[in-house]
Amino acid sequence: MNVGKTLFAQIMEYVPWKTFGRIIDRHGGDAGVRTLDCADLFRVMAFSQLTWRESLRDIEVCLTANQSKLFHMGLSGVPARSTLSDALNQRDWRIYHALAMRLIVRARDLYAKEPTGLELDATIYALDSTTIDLCLSLFDWAPFRSTKAAVKMHTLLDLRGAIPAFIHISDGKMGDVKALDILPVEAGAFYVMDRGYLDFGRLFKLHQAGAFFVTRAKRGMNARRVYSAKTDRTTGVICDQAVRLNGFYVSKDYPEHLRRIRFKDPESGKTLVFLTNNTTLPPLTIAALYKSRWQVELFFKWIKQHLRIKRFLATSENAVKTQIWCAVSTYVLIAIVKKELHLNASLYTLLQILSVSIFEKTLISCALQPDTTRTIAPQPCNQMILFGF
Repeated sequence: MNVGKTLFAQIMEYVPWKTFGRIIDRHGGDAGVRTLDCADLFRVMAFSQLTWRESLRDIEVCLTANQSKLFHMGLSGVPARSTLSDALNQRDWRIYHALAMRLIVRARDLYAKEPTGLELDATIYALDSTTIDLCLSLFDWAPFRSTKAAVKMHTLLDLRGAIPAFIHISDGKMGDVKALDILPVEAGAFYVMDRGYLDFGRLFKLHQAGAFFVTRAKRGMNARRVYSAKTDRTTGVICDQAVRLNGFYVSKDYPEHLRRIRFKDPESGKTLVFLTNNTTLPPLTIAALYKSRWQVELFFKWIKQHLRIKRFLATSENAVKTQIWCAVSTYVLIAIVKKELHLNASLYTLLQILSVSIFEKTLISCALQPDTTRTIAPQPCNQMILFGF
């Protein structure tokens, strides 16, 4: 039994503090800071994520109730609400973005051999965005509609382990397709996306970079068939064609052949039309690749339900981005702990355990391994009650 360190302190040991310190120095994050430096702010934000704190007062009260244990968290005292608010507004969000990316690199290395369910050796990414609605009067820096503000998380999800490989946070007005302009492209990888990213000029840049894309065609797409391959309609594949785009401008945007696959989903009965620049994979594999895109939707649903990013602790752009990047860092950190300790429990289970036992002084590998043994209930006694009182 570990009687020296709390579970929170043991989790914090997986943070690369030396690298984090160099990141802070590079951005001058602690220049002129007297209380609650960048590292302490991350500890407090990670604590709020793991214990589901939803306000500055909530964090202050919870830390005050456990004041004798703050030393083991790495904190010298309870930060006041005003101090925490000032830190969120003033500590550069790029520091926590750099920390999250460093953790993501480590997590992707750990999950590199994780199965994807598809017989492909290449890396598979799912690209999509999610919108977090905000109040326009408080978050006027993030315009979305005439009466609403919002921020968008444009996310590229590595399907091995469901680790986000790239995240860009923008205001609500940024179109999804513009994320392709800032996307890091890996030659030989597959990028799976929905119809919101159908821009032939940008897709051709992916093609020229040596990457493969799988997306859906929009209704009424103007293209002519060049060649048709044989298909087995009993599998749901209606046609597998090489096509060339018509139209003066669009044909210049994508001057080469595209592969068009028409597929009827046997479960829903819907007919889907896929577009890809890969000409070698079987059509059913292309359909399975597009179906795997749903994992990014599940990722968005998961982080909105289990991470504290729907309610923000401050209203400035810096504070919102800091909170989101700290939440992403916490998610990836728990994924690293899960893989390093070879835990079979899901991330949901690990977060549930940590939310109620963060201050327990137990060996982390034992505390995060849920007890599957069942307590045998005693047999009911058949002795009759003589007196009813």
